Order: sequence, then structure tokens, then C-alpha cells
Amino acid sequence: MSRRTLSRALAFVLALAAGTAIAGPSPALADPIPKAPGHRLVDAYSGAPASARPLPGAQPPQHPYLAPNGRSGMHADGWGSATYPWSGPLGDHPQVGSERMAPLGGECANVTFDRAGRIVTVCGTFTGFLVKLLDPQSLTTLAEYKLPQRPSTVEAITRLDFSRIFKDTSGGAYSYLDDEDRLVLADSRQHILRLAHAQRPDGSWEFTVADDWDLTAHVPHDCVTWTNLHPSGTCDPVTSVVPDWQGRIWWVTRQGRVGTVDPATGTVRSVRLPGEEIQNSFSVAADGVSIVSDHALYEFTATADGTPLAVWRQEYDRGSGTKPGSVNQGSGTTPDIFGEGGRYVAITDNADDRMHVLVYRRDADVPAGRRLVCEIPVFGAGASTTDNSLISWGDTLVVENNYGYENITSLTFGRSVVGGVTRIDVRRDGSGCDTVWVSDERSPSVVPKLSTGNGLIYLYTKDPNSLGIDAWYLTAVDFRTGRTRWKQLLGTGIGYDNNWAPITLGPDGTAYIGVFNGLAAVRDGD
Repeated sequence: MSRRTLSRALAFVLALAAGTAIAGPSPALADPIPKAPGHRLVDAYSGAPASARPLPGAQPPQHPYLAPNGRSGMHADGWGSATYPWSGPLGDHPQVGSERMAPLGGECANVTFDRAGRIVTVCGTFTGFLVKLLDPQSLTTLAEYKLPQRPSTVEAITRLDFSRIFKDTSGGAYSYLDDEDRLVLADSRQHILRLAHAQRPDGSWEFTVADDWDLTAHVPHDCVTWTNLHPSGTCDPVTSVVPDWQGRIWWVTRQGRVGTVDPATGTVRSVRLPGEEIQNSFSVAADGVSIVSDHALYEFTATADGTPLAVWRQEYDRGSGTKPGSVNQGSGTTPDIFGEGGRYVAITDNADDRMHVLVYRRDADVPAGRRLVCEIPVFGAGASTTDNSLISWGDTLVVENNYGYENITSLTFGRSVVGGVTRIDVRRDGSGCDTVWVSDERSPSVVPKLSTGNGLIYLYTKDPNSLGIDAWYLTAVDFRTGRTRWKQLLGTGIGYDNNWAPITLGPDGTAYIGVFNGLAAVRDGD
């Protein structure tokens, strides 16, 4: 069966599933994600437990309007470092659990933690995204809030082309938990919501809308819905929201709009980057906001009335087309702010032959000719791209290769990607960068993470299998050496395909992985 035939077949199945869900009552789901045949024919575990070796260095500064570092969102903190100050699992008799969130789909794309350690997450189903409050041990749903269905889902069902879903980063996937444990996101109606959760007198939990800011006066919103299948206007989905250090909520759209909301007054201000697209999230420091479009990297600040102002703009090599493993023709990375005082910002480009890791100086007064620190080619010729954020710690970056992964049909029947993971260090004097190590691990689509509490990088890997078994592993790699320490099987089949979701390290040391059918967890045994 060709990939195109398989894609259409799966789209048809998804359409049926979505139609069933719309027409009938939602089943009560409290069961693990099922494994595909073959899970007993692959290694359940390989390697050996690691000893914790904490990394020296300072954590990224705590953002005043985000939950504590490691608890606030997909990229762990305001700088987007993808690091956690506590230890993740060391591979000592690891225990695996999972929770299926929907009959099909249900992937939990962003995992955050409130003060009590409860999980606040957004899970994607084919009838709409669900905001969920989960017990961190059992993964049982404590409360749920349904978001409106995304236009891309309606398009996928009506046009039998579900690839539209997997190239859509809007609708709530990029959300964050604020300093008062409220989840902030932009839904598919172009509204920014701030959701609080609280326990009722009877002990049950609920979400309530604390604030609702309507952006439709500033963003085109003639979008596909079940009652508007053939819109005549423009639809510009909101991709991501992040607060700055003054408390404004910044937002970006797919068609290059950059805006702010003042939570105190509801005042909205915005500008547009003509002809540019934004599909990634962005990072913030005390002195600015780093945003990447499919043409250039920007450093923004806000004027007195909140209007975004571009401090500098740096174009990069966007290549000649979209690679397999990228959402669009441009950088696939959320910018990383890193280095002492946040002096650097890093992205990857989309150069045709080999992708490069690019490091720039962030200061506003840097001459244009000195802004670029280094441009390091990574991975093999004709087979390199990433659509996930870098890991940054101190003056170090880690990048993975996603080339060849497009959606959950890409790696079926035992297939895998070419893979590769690389560590790059900026020289102490800022004169350039050097490659420190290269790993052959194949991490197709996960947002990787680093525990600075134990010195391990966590990947989600899949190796080729001659028997056609699709086995997915949580894999721990030594940050210092690039050596693989251990691998733990999570499951087999499409249900365990990660499909661009992150690994998240919980405060209790559990590693959570968003997978196509819900959320999986790995923790050390007793």
C-alpha cells in the first residue's frame, strides 16, 4: 500500500470516527493505550541505569508571569531552554503507564503542572481540543474543558486529507500555565482564553473561563466550520501565546501577525510581517521577544501603548521548498534564548543541502555584520531538517534530525528516519561554535528535553525493524558524551507515535510523552 493510499484510508477512518463522536455520546475512557502486535518480539529495555550527575551552571531566570521553570509549558521556561532543574527517570526498573484520551487521536500536546503537581494539558481529538486536569500518577481525568474544533480538522474530514491536521500548530497546542496556575491559550475562534481550575464543594474539579479576549477585530476569521464549509474570506489562525516580563500577552498568527493584549485593559495592538508565516512558538527575556518567521529571525519589544516594535531582523537561508519533516519552508525551531544574561538566540535554517544551527547576538546595538556568531551545518547531505526546538544549557545547544517524518503514516511497517542528534558549543570568547559530539539515535518528531538534575537528554526513538514492528522508546543520552545510556519501550503501533508532541519531566521525576492516542508516562521503579 502506498503512503498516499494509506493516508486516504486513514483519513476515511478518522472521518468515520469523528462522525461517530459527533453523532453519539462520548464514551467514558479510562484505559491504557493499546499496543499493536509485535510488542513481545522487541526488547522491552536495553542499556543500564544511569547515575545522576547534575550539570553545573545557572538555570534560566524565572519569568514573573509564568509558572515555575519546568512547569509552565512545552519549552519549559520563558527562554525556551527545554531543560528541567530536577532529575528525570534514571532507567532503574522503569515502570510504564499510559492513558487513552479518545478512540482515535487524543494526543496531549503540552503538559504543565500546577502547584500541587496536577497535570494541566491540552489533548487533540477529532471533535476538538480538550483542556484536561489529570492526576499525575494514574493519569485519570479530574476535569475537562472542550475547545472549539479547528478548521483544519473540518477540512481533513471533508476533503479526506488528514495531513492538514498535522501541519496545523494553532488552536491551543502552544499554551502556557501562568504564575497563578491558569492555562492561557488561543482557541480556533481567534480568542485568547485564561482558564482557571478549582475544586467544587463535592470534591470534583472544574475549569472556568477567567478571561476571554476577542482578537477577531484584528485577525481575519472567515474560517472553515461545519456551517461554513466554503468561506469566501481569509482565516488566520493564532499560533502561540506567551507573556512578556511586563505582563502583556503576546500572540502570533500563521500569516505573520504579531500582537499584544494588555490583560488589565483588554487593549489589543498588532503589526504584520507581510508575506511571512509563523508556525512556531517564541521565547521571551526581560529585554525582548524572539520570534522566527519562515523568512527571518526577529527581536521585538513593545512601545508604550503595547504595539510590537521590531528591534532587529535577520534573514536566513530558507531553502527552495518544504522538506519532509518540516511544517513549512523555513526554520522549524522556536528560538532559544541562552548564554550569560541571555546574550544569544539560536534557531535552525532550512538550507537545501544541509541544515545549519545559527547563533546570533541579541543586543540591539550589535552591528549587523557581527550579529551572526556561527553557522554550523548538521547531519547528512540532502537529509537534514528539524521541526522542534533546540535544547540550550549554558553555551551549549543540542539539535535532533526530523528529516523524513511528516505524520503518523510516515514510519509504519517498521520504517524509521535517518536520524541523528548533535551537540554544539559556543566558544567562550564568542568567536564561533564547535561540534562536540554526534549521536546516531533516531528521534523522529519529539520535542527533546534535558534534565540538568541528572545530566541526561531524553529522546523518543524508533529504529528500523525488519519484521515491520513499530516500537517506540524513551531513550536517555548522556549530555556530556552523547552516549546512549538506556532505552525503555513504551509501546508499539500508531497509537504510540509521538507526532511532534514533547517529552515533559514532572517534578516527581516522571517522564511524560504525548503520543497520538493520549499520554504515556515512564518513572523509575521502587
